[in-house]
Amino acid sequence: MIIQLIKKYAVLICMVTSLILIVVAALAYPGGSLFDNNSIGFDWSKNFLSNLFEAKAINGSENPGRIWAVIGMAFHSAGYGIFFINMSKKITSRQWANVLKFIGAANILLIFLIATPLHDVGVISIVLTLLGLFTVTVFVLKTKLHLLKVCCIMCLLTFYCFFFLFGFGYLDWAIIMQKVYNASSILLLLALEYLTRYEDFLQKDSGGQTIEAAKP
Repeated sequence: MIIQLIKKYAVLICMVTSLILIVVAALAYPGGSLFDNNSIGFDWSKNFLSNLFEAKAINGSENPGRIWAVIGMAFHSAGYGIFFINMSKKITSRQWANVLKFIGAANILLIFLIATPLHDVGVISIVLTLLGLFTVTVFVLKTKLHLLKVCCIMCLLTFYCFFFLFGFGYLDWAIIMQKVYNASSILLLLALEYLTRYEDFLQKDSGGQTIEAAKP
């Protein structure tokens, strides 16, 4: 019974645990930000989340919160991976289901790498996550889940806004948008995980017959 509950709520457990540990890491962060090397503590509007994964804070002090941030990222990556694997079981296209399975498996490793010295390799996970969310969005748009259609599109827009702001050097806004796209994607993941069923994604062919959902 307990194992079944853990399996059913694995994504929720991972996301909540990750958020708690990231907050703990932020509270333990000594200080220093992109705009003020001598600032005290972690400022959610002035520090990138990646600052939490460094052995030394920007102000030069040892960062005791790093271990909590790394563990939090491990849960975060597991949550995303499990989500995409679970979503692969709900959509009708076996080809795209396999793509989501691959993204899920790859993200379990790659998202975690963001918290390690292999950060630049881990950033690939953002591209894979966008591809996965875009794929899911395409299938959601074919359903009657109208509210989730809007949520999917809004979530993707937050990612694109972050890339625009970061790419053009608007770092003060990019820092804030980083938190926005993370929050929106987590909420979307939870909504898609627990408010959708494979029946929602069943499509009818030209003869009016139901196309069975892809099976794992």
